[in-house]
Amino acid sequence: MKLNFTMSELLHSDEANRHKINNIPNDKQVLDNLLVLITECLQPIRNYIGKPVKITSGYRCKTLNDLPTIRGAKNSQHLTGQAADIVIAGMTPKQVIEKIIASGIEYDQLINEYNLWTHVSYSKEHNRKQPPFKIG
Repeated sequence: MKLNFTMSELLHSDEANRHKINNIPNDKQVLDNLLVLITECLQPIRNYIGKPVKITSGYRCKTLNDLPTIRGAKNSQHLTGQAADIVIAGMTPKQVIEKIIASGIEYDQLINEYNLWTHVSYSKEHNRKQPPFKIG
């Protein structure tokens, strides 16, 4: 399978750079989770929709997640490498969520965040397929 994503896309954070935070995980499980997120969720979404998927936030170390500008949940799946926030040009988060559901692609959570991006998570242990919801 051709992959359109790199690990560096999921580790990059402008906010981490701005605050000089090392956002590289030293936990092999986090790296494994990120690879599974790419291969089992993000790449299938890219293949199904047929458009580039921009990752606006992937892995977040605890220090980054706790920043007031991030306001990440204490139990955020971003902390474990199981979540990414994505944007697809020409599509609203609502449309992205509808396409993912229609595709049958496995996911744990789909969240429309502020009508700006879609939070998508995947767990190799157990995907809850939570009903999508909106924040903001």
